[in-house]
Amino acid sequence: LQTSSANGSSGKTPSSTAGGFKSLFKGMSPPLATAAICNAIIFASYGHSTRLWDEIVEHKSSQQQNEEIHGTMTEGAVLIEHGEHGTHEQTRTWKQQGNNNNNDNEVWIKVKSNQEEAIGTSQLSEDALNASSTRQNYLKVFTCGALAGTVQAFVICPVEHIKCRLQIQATPGAKQLYKGPIDACVSIIKNHGIFRGLYRGMGVTLWRETPAFGMYFAVYDTIKGRVESLLEEKDDDHPIPSHAHAWAASALAGGISGASTWGIIYPFDVIKSRMQTSPLERHLQKGMWTVGSDIIRNHGVKHMFRGLGVTLVRAFPVNAIIFPVYEFVLMQIGNWRSR
Repeated sequence: LQTSSANGSSGKTPSSTAGGFKSLFKGMSPPLATAAICNAIIFASYGHSTRLWDEIVEHKSSQQQNEEIHGTMTEGAVLIEHGEHGTHEQTRTWKQQGNNNNNDNEVWIKVKSNQEEAIGTSQLSEDALNASSTRQNYLKVFTCGALAGTVQAFVICPVEHIKCRLQIQATPGAKQLYKGPIDACVSIIKNHGIFRGLYRGMGVTLWRETPAFGMYFAVYDTIKGRVESLLEEKDDDHPIPSHAHAWAASALAGGISGASTWGIIYPFDVIKSRMQTSPLERHLQKGMWTVGSDIIRNHGVKHMFRGLGVTLVRAFPVNAIIFPVYEFVLMQIGNWRSR
């Protein structure tokens, strides 16, 4: 659907003419062989990125917070300091001891007033820190997910390129250039090189994978947290979600994050498929923006979303399975290590 013309008949060709039922699985070997590897790269890269974030960014942030807001007890005084990122002022209160002047009561009132103000400021600071922590967590999840997507792009690009080449040669009238995935890989590298040949479409793959996995993990983390909070409120007897609740939240969040992410970045996938099925000769190659402009000019904006329905039907159940299985395996490994 992505590579056929808007008014063409390629999408309506009978299966018997196109190669039979087996043609539906043409090009399946490369993605099937690397599916486990790609998912392992994604989750391993994400986990490593979060650990680096904790060690570098959050450690530095906690040091700054400790320097900006702190309280010290001095003899006969309470000193509350707010740094330049706080309330931009210093408040000093003294409780005078052994003072028999008439202003003694006034001093006590002043101390009490400043204590109340300090309590109010503390509450506001706590709310501000919570809001800042939430924003920091979103930034952390998105950034680490984007880094994981970038790493995975270097694996998924050649795999999808070979898959596309095998799929288009299964159409009626197409030349049978390759006998299989290995032959396709060797032939493309031999005739066109690694970067201009095998990694054809790498630029648009990065445009697709990098923001996609940032949004993917951020949406998943947000939805899962809210679903678990909702389940906690409805189950007063079990304030901590059971494994069933956690897996249900994980499945729902995974399905929604996968489908919504594909809906946003799908035009890049259409452009990538066009580039990876176009002639490999150097003088016939076009850049990402040129290919996108040609699609819109010749077929309209709607063509940039052609095949999205099928992708969403696939994306929801696939991603609804990936996250619960991943978290279940992690739990089992943790239990095994603790023995």
